[in-house]
Amino acid sequence: MADAVTTNVLFSGINRYAARFTNISDGTGETNVVKIDISALPGSPTRTAIEEVSWDVQGFSAIKITWDHSTDDTADVFSGRGARSYKDVSYLFDPASSGGTGDVLFTTLGTNASGNTYDIVLVIQLRGANPFPYAS
Repeated sequence: MADAVTTNVLFSGINRYAARFTNISDGTGETNVVKIDISALPGSPTRTAIEEVSWDVQGFSAIKITWDHSTDDTADVFSGRGARSYKDVSYLFDPASSGGTGDVLFTTLGTNASGNTYDIVLVIQLRGANPFPYAS
């Protein structure tokens, strides 16, 4: 069997993408599951930056969000319930380490037990190779 997961795209534009991700676990959990395939996004972005996130994690110790690279880059780890905006710190950019795709991956941490859940909304900016295109 597998966890019951959903992805609901809330907005998909040339510069911004937002989606809601849910999981009701059967005890399997997730390890480096692609949640956002950047090659499938409009405008052919090469990098992403997390703008905002809200989360509700129940049962799992936490959910780790990473970018896919030869050595995955951790974006952040979320537990409990909350919301965070990265706008005031110039967003949370994929550092674009070598190799990989830059896709956004989720991993469930802690005990994977039947009935564990998460509900996460991510708002990301879509960028080209230069993460600061308007910088002088």
